[in-house]
Amino acid sequence: MKKGIITTYVLVFGAIFLLLLSGLLGFILLQLRHSAQRLAWNQALHIAEAGINYYRWCLNNGVEANCLAEKPYYDLAGTEIGTFSLSVTSTVSCGTTISKLITSTGWSKNFPKIKRRIGTKYARESVAKYAYLLNDNVWAGADREIRGLYHSNGGIRMDGTNYSLVTSAQEEWVLTRSFGYPPCPNACRMEGEKCICPGVFTTANGNEDLFDWPVPPFDFDKITVDLAQIKDLTDEYPRQYYWPPVTDLDAEGKGYHLKFAGQTGKFEVWIITKLDRVLAYSLEEGWHYEYSIIDEEYLYGTYSVNPDCPLIFFEDDLWIEGEVKGKVTVASANLISPTEDTDVWLPGNIDYTALDGSDGLALIGQRNVLIGPDSPETMLLRGVFIAQKGHFGRNHYTGTAPTKRGELLTIYGSIVSNGRVGTAWLNSAGQVVSGYLKRENYVDPNLIYSPPPFVPYTSSEFKIIGWEELE
Repeated sequence: MKKGIITTYVLVFGAIFLLLLSGLLGFILLQLRHSAQRLAWNQALHIAEAGINYYRWCLNNGVEANCLAEKPYYDLAGTEIGTFSLSVTSTVSCGTTISKLITSTGWSKNFPKIKRRIGTKYARESVAKYAYLLNDNVWAGADREIRGLYHSNGGIRMDGTNYSLVTSAQEEWVLTRSFGYPPCPNACRMEGEKCICPGVFTTANGNEDLFDWPVPPFDFDKITVDLAQIKDLTDEYPRQYYWPPVTDLDAEGKGYHLKFAGQTGKFEVWIITKLDRVLAYSLEEGWHYEYSIIDEEYLYGTYSVNPDCPLIFFEDDLWIEGEVKGKVTVASANLISPTEDTDVWLPGNIDYTALDGSDGLALIGQRNVLIGPDSPETMLLRGVFIAQKGHFGRNHYTGTAPTKRGELLTIYGSIVSNGRVGTAWLNSAGQVVSGYLKRENYVDPNLIYSPPPFVPYTSSEFKIIGWEELE
């Protein structure tokens, strides 16, 4: 009887032990599987990131068409551990890729149902990253406030208040009378009769901690916009996007006046038939009479911007103002006569209907982009303004023309100028005698990676500008 009891105990406790052991083993196996799944979940993210890096290589080497498929992923030992799959959505304007949204899905070989997705946006960096990008010596006055990168291939006298880097390609440069010499500033030195200054220096408000020189020069030849290509593209569409020499439409024509019409998304084209003469001074031409004030004009027509390729080309001088809706590029150039270049005049404010990045303007002048003598007392300009052969600025006016404008000129965007810029003229006592008394510049970050078509890029390489894990 005792043997029966012992046998019963053995069976009972043996069963309990087996139950506990199986439960323990099951728990251990469950934990191992859970750990393996966690590892696979982490691996899936790394594999998806590998897909992103792989596509970036394909994109920058021009072979992206061969990359849009499932690809195996190998570890350092050459063992296949998973797979990634790529899909791409491109933003294209005028046949040029502006940005790409790449989705990469990754999974491990052992747990193919555990997948993770990453979405990244690739784009190139445009010249809109600069508040000013110049190809000549320049003097920023003490009234200036500059919030953005400021670069010149020439020397820089930065007397304004700068909140970002100021860079020059020059080790040294010679200060002349038009840059405030004499006297020779303390930051400079005299060599004979020459005042030799460092690439960037200040005598007033400049933040020297943000000065850097010499830096590699910016290749302006690479950012020269192909105006002929813009003309060819607009010439393929109805005439409302290509405008010939104004005398082809009106023998009395003196130029075009473009007015953006705000929320309607339309633009008006006016033909100017009479311009008033005003005495002006510029460094390039000295004292001269210019015809820049509109006296008589008439409305030729109202048109809509082409949504597929928002370009407008004028083969003549152009006056432009208004409120821009959407992103559009406007160019002015005479490509018929090799001895004549056109100018763009800014007689009034240029604004956007929205400030969320959906609107943007690129204005390209074959020679100069100039603020007119009859500009507003307080002026606002938004956009990327490119003066290819000449300069951006405002000439010096005297006599019956306005000699001073009000307190403020505000520019949200970028100035790209081959020549020296300037929107205020000072006398020997440092007083503003023509132009704007105070000037502020802000970079528009919305245009750096998503500019209007034909805004030049600082590099041909696409870079990641956005990353997120998708559900």
